[in-house]
Amino acid sequence: MTPGHTPDPEQTRTAVTARYSGLARAARAGQQITDCDPGPFAAGCFGAAGYGDTSEVPEGALRASLGCGNPVAVAELRPGETVLDLGSGGGIDVLLSARRVAPGGKAYGLDGSPDMITLARENTTQAGVTNAEFLHGHIEDIPLPDAHVDVVISNCVINLSADKPRVLAETFRVLCPGGRLGISDVIADDGLDAAHRSEAEQQTGCTTGTLTAAEYRTLLLASGFTSIHITATQDTEPGLRSAIIQATRPAAPPGILVRPMRAGDADQVLAIYQAGLDTGDASFETTAPAWDAFEKGKLLLHRHVAVTVSGDVLGWIAASTVSPRPVYRGVVEHSVYVRPDAQGRGIGGALLDALIGSTEAARIWTIQTGIFPENAPSLRLHQRVGFRRVGTRQRIGNHHGHWRDVTLLERRSPITGT
Repeated sequence: MTPGHTPDPEQTRTAVTARYSGLARAARAGQQITDCDPGPFAAGCFGAAGYGDTSEVPEGALRASLGCGNPVAVAELRPGETVLDLGSGGGIDVLLSARRVAPGGKAYGLDGSPDMITLARENTTQAGVTNAEFLHGHIEDIPLPDAHVDVVISNCVINLSADKPRVLAETFRVLCPGGRLGISDVIADDGLDAAHRSEAEQQTGCTTGTLTAAEYRTLLLASGFTSIHITATQDTEPGLRSAIIQATRPAAPPGILVRPMRAGDADQVLAIYQAGLDTGDASFETTAPAWDAFEKGKLLLHRHVAVTVSGDVLGWIAASTVSPRPVYRGVVEHSVYVRPDAQGRGIGGALLDALIGSTEAARIWTIQTGIFPENAPSLRLHQRVGFRRVGTRQRIGNHHGHWRDVTLLERRSPITGT
């Protein structure tokens, strides 16, 4: 967000709620509303102009449309899915989503303004939609259980939050494994000076501050998202543009979640590490390091754990830099360990997929690793997800009194660094 600008989250939430409650009352009174300078609406950047066929959407929902794009069009919604719209306003995206996920699916709308909730429910009744539900709450504290929805959408709302990391963390929490994020939002150009950026944000209605594409990407990675794509669509004000942001929560076997590694996982992560070392076929190391040393050696945005719904850690994966030289900025090496009693359940593959997704999103083009030739299951696992054998380093180190070979493997990304 704008450098030096750190708005108070609660004050911001109160002000935003009051502002949009007033707009909802105006819309219910039959007025055409805007939440910024009318220019972007007149130019077709904001509002209902961004949609295709809206013949089945009530006039009241069209009149209250304040978005900067059409997230429904990029969310690839399918019948039977559950979708959540963050900051649902007058309900246009919920109504469009509800029709796409029928039969068998459901669309939730979440909004902090009781007046907007009332407006959206009126529009839903008028549209005759029966598989939509509107929740009163805040996008920083989503009132739904963990892993509850297949898709999260949002239309020019996340920029209004003073706690964007919390919004994205909550979004990650409520998505099912393999769940998708598809949102429209306003982003700032890199290098925009603070005064120019603030002025443009005020004109566009992004009064709490925008993110650049790079800032969005970093926050999404920190929340645990992978397969991140940010596509600018059109200019809204000089230095600002609307964009489509897409990302995925890593997939996992049934009953398991893949999420970012946390300090609270330390004991379980290190115990799994030590169990792997005790086999004698995982590493030349014989003793797991202390947590501080472990953390310092691993890249923050590329550490994942596989956990049960109750929080038991079943496996972990983490990446490290291979060299401080600039030429190797896109090359990392990794380690992956699965608890002995959890092996054979697809956990290692899920962790490797998560690491591939997070590193590619960060524009890292090569992941490498060294594996003892005797560790056949690990060799097969890595080759299954696209690693190739580079060669064998013969008698490279002495381990428990024996000189051992190491097979070098690498995975070169087909989408970054090409």
